[in-house]
Amino acid sequence: MKYKALCENHLFGKVYAANNRCTTKTVTVFVLADKHAGRLRKENPEKMKINRVGIVASKKLGGAVYRNRARRLIRRAMYEIEEQTPLVKGKLIVITAREYLVSGSKIKKDTDYVKCAEVRHDMEKAFRRLNLIP
Repeated sequence: MKYKALCENHLFGKVYAANNRCTTKTVTVFVLADKHAGRLRKENPEKMKINRVGIVASKKLGGAVYRNRARRLIRRAMYEIEEQTPLVKGKLIVITAREYLVSGSKIKKDTDYVKCAEVRHDMEKAFRRLNLIP
């Protein structure tokens, strides 16, 4: 299922301030209940609640190539998790990439890439801890 992108800076701040997070080796997931989920459900053509998801890859990960790869991996893992088991709806979710995601170790080499399966496993673990997977 397609999710709505989280684009507003003040919403990122609210999710971070709620301090409801789970950190794994490759990602950190922050969650907050969406107060506007009812309004967004009325706007949605399927009349269902949706999650708003923000993906963050900071400059400390490296250049644009590393950051874009990290976002692609996270997005792909999110789609695979949604296909397998639906998440609880009506949440604001921020997924932050960690350094290990792009390097596999502290030294960046082209052969040290992390696989999508590992990212998906870490995200599933974080979603379960945050009660997003029923």
